[in-house]
Amino acid sequence: MKALVIGATGATGKELVNLLLENNDYEAVSVFVRRPIEKSHPKLTEHIVDFSNVASFQNVIYGDVLFSCLGTTLKDAGSKEKQWKIDYDIPAEFAAVAKQNKVKSLVLVSSYGASAKSSVYYSMMKGKLEEYLQELHFSQYIIFRPGPLIRENTDRLGEKISVKIIKFFNAIGLFKNLKPIATSFLAEKLVKAPKALPEGMTILELNSILKL
Repeated sequence: MKALVIGATGATGKELVNLLLENNDYEAVSVFVRRPIEKSHPKLTEHIVDFSNVASFQNVIYGDVLFSCLGTTLKDAGSKEKQWKIDYDIPAEFAAVAKQNKVKSLVLVSSYGASAKSSVYYSMMKGKLEEYLQELHFSQYIIFRPGPLIRENTDRLGEKISVKIIKFFNAIGLFKNLKPIATSFLAEKLVKAPKALPEGMTILELNSILKL
């Protein structure tokens, strides 16, 4: 299979790319990034692109499975409008071109609680993206909804604190559906999913992710 990856410079995306390059099921890996990832491998093709103009590079969006890992925080984005552009607009536009170019499988990293009807902005945004991508009718559409992610060497203080709090509650039997998982673990499951799961749409909440 040939894999396409957006979000390759993020914590999960970096782990995903490394595992795809090591996996014999994938003979080629194309990453689409704003800046070089400074990695060389015989299977790797790097496309430096302008995500505000997906049409300008649609001729290289060809493969078998698209891994969509692009996302940011409101703090890093600077505003809800900018976060929407990164978390919704770019993945939606890229996936639409991929479907037009006959990419068969889409693997989306979404979020726990994603729902288009949610009163929480982030969850609503993720839910609306899930719904839009469903309407593209990929042959295989896999949605991962992990809870908090443990990023190696993260510099986000709020993230460190929230993970510690949830781990404490997990230890006394509470909030098991929000158990934090490492980005490396999530990446392993992403790589495995296209071959392990059937065609059609599959939504993987935390328990299903752990069992995959």
